[in-house]
Amino acid sequence: MKVKKNQLPEGLDFFHGGKAYGSTASRLLANGMNVEALRTNDVLLYDEWKEIDKVVLASYMYRLVGVQDLLARNLNFSIPNGLGKTVLGYQDASDTTDAEISMDGVTRSKRDRPEFDISYLPLPLIHKDFSFSIREIEASRNGQMALDTTTASLSGRRVAEMIEQILFRGASTYTFGGGTLYGYCDEPNRNTGSLTGGWDDSSTSGEEILDDVLAMKQALVTDRCYGPYGLYIPSNFETKIDADFKANSDKSIRSRLMEISGVLFVKVADKLAVDQVVLVQLTPDVVRMVTGLDITTVQWETDGGMRVNFKVMAIQVPQTRHDQSGRCGIAHYHV
Repeated sequence: MKVKKNQLPEGLDFFHGGKAYGSTASRLLANGMNVEALRTNDVLLYDEWKEIDKVVLASYMYRLVGVQDLLARNLNFSIPNGLGKTVLGYQDASDTTDAEISMDGVTRSKRDRPEFDISYLPLPLIHKDFSFSIREIEASRNGQMALDTTTASLSGRRVAEMIEQILFRGASTYTFGGGTLYGYCDEPNRNTGSLTGGWDDSSTSGEEILDDVLAMKQALVTDRCYGPYGLYIPSNFETKIDADFKANSDKSIRSRLMEISGVLFVKVADKLAVDQVVLVQLTPDVVRMVTGLDITTVQWETDGGMRVNFKVMAIQVPQTRHDQSGRCGIAHYHV
């Protein structure tokens, strides 16, 4: 399937048909798509690489909220040599009929079996570039000025923000290989509904907010998704849920929501659009991260070796899931 450039969210790229294009392509292909081929010490010293990796990883981890919740619960599928693969093929299954009851066990039950459909998930690169001139590198080694790693840190942050954004908002305009990147708020089979009102509105009570979350939970229970759950709210609701649940109450709205059975946490996700709330079951049949390449930084030279270019990149995308009956463990409500 051909992908038009204007379909790609900024920062996304991909390898296709075992081919790559650009100054790094031949080195990658010659080394079996091993990114370590682009992380040599022929230009940067070991300590310089160490410093760049440190600031990139720190800024990357800082910006992950929803993604980190999945990784912390081992909701992650790793693909070996992910640079050499452009899609992940996976199956979803139909359900079977109920078991039967008999005294002697002679009666034959229905011999049905699940039916499987094949689907595909694109595995794009998510990346951000920066560079140094060879003179900047040499000046830092002479003790005149430390190598400024601010741009490296910002690049790691931008990569993390894109991954987090795809998890919450999806990237449904991006399709490749018969698959689409969906997130919590654009998964086609998610449970949707309307909030009683804006939670940050002074007229919206704690009881109404509680009722909204209970309605979201019931939608998931109806779809046979019984928890555990994570509740995500946008930044414009954060102050309100820390207010008293009722007038002169000894508990906040947040603490009351945490008392709902199965709810593990209530977190602010700044990649959620305003007035959007998501309740998700944290199990691998509902959502997982697919990782083909952990965050890494690679390097190559241009301009006759006078400029050293760097690319912070990862192959890490969410995979939202549902069964063949359309049951899904994601509830997305908004005003």
